[in-house]
Amino acid sequence: MVKVIYVESNGTEHALDLSPGLSVMRGAVENNVRGILGECGGACQCATCHVYVDPAWFDKVSDISAIEEALLEDVCDGQPNSRLSCQIRLSEALDGLVVRLPARQV
Repeated sequence: MVKVIYVESNGTEHALDLSPGLSVMRGAVENNVRGILGECGGACQCATCHVYVDPAWFDKVSDISAIEEALLEDVCDGQPNSRLSCQIRLSEALDGLVVRLPARQV
């Protein structure tokens, strides 16, 4: 299992043990974490799963694709550590990953 800590914009934390291979978005949706919508189901088409990856973890997640980068240009309150959580696949190397949720999605 891979522990992911989701931090809502109000500071509420959700520490979840998730299966490797699952996306950060799917882990949130399946466990009713508020703030990640995932309207496209993880197809990298909508940006409603925007998160801020904790700076300590940013270089450990996969690289940003051109499609994801284009979608991130349109998110509300984008930051240098913004990512689409549907594009982050969990592995043992990400055990302890911390992501923060924006106050609102696109």
